[in-house]
Amino acid sequence: MSRLPTFALALILSVQVAPVLAETAPRRDEFFWLGEMNKATAVINTDEGLLDQAMVPRIAGGIAKVLVDASRPGAKRPSSVITFEPLLIAAAGPEVTLLHAGRSSQDMHATYRAAMLREDLLNLAEQLNRTSASMVRLAAQHRATIVPNYTNGVAAQPNSFGHYLLGHAAGLERDAQRIRETYGRIDRCAMGTTVLNGTSWPLNRPRMASYLGFASIVDNAYDAAQISSTEEPVEVGAVVTSIALHAGSFIEDVMTQYAQPRPWILLQEGGGNTYVSSAMPQKRNPGLLNATRREASTAVSLAMGTIIQAHNITPGMGDAKEVSASSAMVNSAITLLKGWDKILNALVVDPQRSLEELNSDWTASQELADVLMRKYKLPFRLGHHFASEVVDFAKEHQIKPLDFPYDQAQRIYRDAVKDVGGGELPMSEQEFRSTLDPVAIVNNRATSGGPQPVEMDRMLKGAQRSLSQQDAWITEHRTRIDAALVRLDNDFEQLLHAAR
Repeated sequence: MSRLPTFALALILSVQVAPVLAETAPRRDEFFWLGEMNKATAVINTDEGLLDQAMVPRIAGGIAKVLVDASRPGAKRPSSVITFEPLLIAAAGPEVTLLHAGRSSQDMHATYRAAMLREDLLNLAEQLNRTSASMVRLAAQHRATIVPNYTNGVAAQPNSFGHYLLGHAAGLERDAQRIRETYGRIDRCAMGTTVLNGTSWPLNRPRMASYLGFASIVDNAYDAAQISSTEEPVEVGAVVTSIALHAGSFIEDVMTQYAQPRPWILLQEGGGNTYVSSAMPQKRNPGLLNATRREASTAVSLAMGTIIQAHNITPGMGDAKEVSASSAMVNSAITLLKGWDKILNALVVDPQRSLEELNSDWTASQELADVLMRKYKLPFRLGHHFASEVVDFAKEHQIKPLDFPYDQAQRIYRDAVKDVGGGELPMSEQEFRSTLDPVAIVNNRATSGGPQPVEMDRMLKGAQRSLSQQDAWITEHRTRIDAALVRLDNDFEQLLHAAR
């Protein structure tokens, strides 16, 4: 194909191509970012006097033509410098490679990897915030719902279900913090570092970073493509792993209820949440729980893959840098968070059944030891021994907490303290029975961070505030990137128009 004269090419493109560029919103893949880097290079190096003014119209026009051609349906969108550059040469001639002065595929690829990974992180942060918001909403609804909590797989203590959910929300808030911290280390531009130690061309690296929406540059040129670019997917993998572990822990806790004939918590049937067994008509299998747990396992596997690929390689190797692998890892975490969000919105809690389970077991027994120590100064270990003997007697005779005979409690107490001076149980019968009331136990907690109403109010407000702050952080960073790219588009269009 014969090339048009420089002026004619620039004139046509400034009239016909620039509007198309402004109206088209292509996906931000590797090709997109290579195009943005070339546009920014043309603008900056023209202003800095690094490009011959006579060559600028043809170079800028060639970039514009390549980008418009690639926006058409079915067009090729090369993802590497060595496959992108031939399109530029075909559009504007070999002079267009003047753009490549002081650049390398190393710093350019490191730049688009960081740009795409930070966008993945923003998508992850957004879904994490949605799931966390569902968790906090559910916690507010169930602040007064009393349920058993478990340790070592055994019912341990009564608790507010809302308090339990806020505990999980606190873990997700730390994941949100990890995303913000990781984002700050990824949001740095490698452009202008070339391969190892920079270039003799006085490139304006900070301006390039600004045009591409980065907060700063990677300071050390060797670090840019050799060290930092390899560790970025590994650090994101650590965030993904943490989210997956939190999700798996929650899911498994709910799954245990499906082994009970009368669960106090389960999924609402239908809507893809459960399905009927192919052989046993009574079974309602928790398909949503299974699928989300499987996605969490997939996310962990992909995250571990980044570590394995980055392990025992010389600096700068591309093993752990693949954009597709990093995006697949993050997208797996986003998928599991969507599943978790659906789980939270499909949970059915039966407060009467959970209270029944609490009152049929001795999860309130520690409160006997605590009250005896707090009010009557009995050493905790003696109180613990007394409460343990009460539980042993109750289980041997199949007695539930609310039915335990007060006279037996008095006898057991006398036996428990006979070796330290003896004495009578200082609790009245009414106090003994109220001490075993799961609802009273939860409401009377005095520890900061406990499930008592005043602390639930405080923690709910804190969780909601954190969600709002995270939402604002996501919006701020997306807006900054979008505004930078709009500014680049405007300046590049001016470069095209200047040739008319």
